[in-house]
Amino acid sequence: MKNYSWEESFLEIFESCSERYRSGIRNLDELYSADELAFFNSIGYKPREFFDFIEDYIEEGEPNPIASVLIASVRRDFFLSEQNSQPSRYEVTPDELPPRDAELDGIRWLPRIITKARAKLRGELHPDIMYACGGDRNFLNNHDIHPADFLRFLWGAGEDNGKIADYIRQSSS
Repeated sequence: MKNYSWEESFLEIFESCSERYRSGIRNLDELYSADELAFFNSIGYKPREFFDFIEDYIEEGEPNPIASVLIASVRRDFFLSEQNSQPSRYEVTPDELPPRDAELDGIRWLPRIITKARAKLRGELHPDIMYACGGDRNFLNNHDIHPADFLRFLWGAGEDNGKIADYIRQSSS
C-alpha cells in the first residue's frame, strides 16, 4: 500500500465493491480479493465495516464514498498512531451498547453513539454493529456534525463525556 495515496486505493475498492454488490455479490467471502483484504488490514479496517458502508450507500445513498473515506481516515490515523498498527483483540458486542433511548446530559442517543464511536476508533466493532448507521447519521445530521468530525472530536476528548455533550450542544445551536 502506498501511504501517500491510500485514499485513492480506498475509493477504487469502494467503487469496485459497489459494482460487485449491485451485481448480486453479497457474501463477504466472495466480495473481496486477497489484495483488498490486505489493504483493509493495513488501515485497521474490518471487511464487515466496509461492507456496511457499501450496503448503506447503495440501499440508502449514504454514507457516500467521500464520507466513507473521511471516516476511514480517522480510523486509519488512530490505528497507525495510537495502536501502532496493532489491531485490538477486544470486540464490543451489541448487548454492550447503551439502549437507543439512553441519554447523557439530556441528549438522547449520545451514550450509544459514544460507545460505537470509541469502538470504531479502536477497531472493536462487532460485525452486527455499524458506526454511522441510519440512527447515527440521523443523530449527527440533527446536530449538524459529520460522522468523521465526531470521531475526531471524540478522540481528542478522550473519556470526557461532558466535553462531548458540550460539543453536541454547541454544534446544534
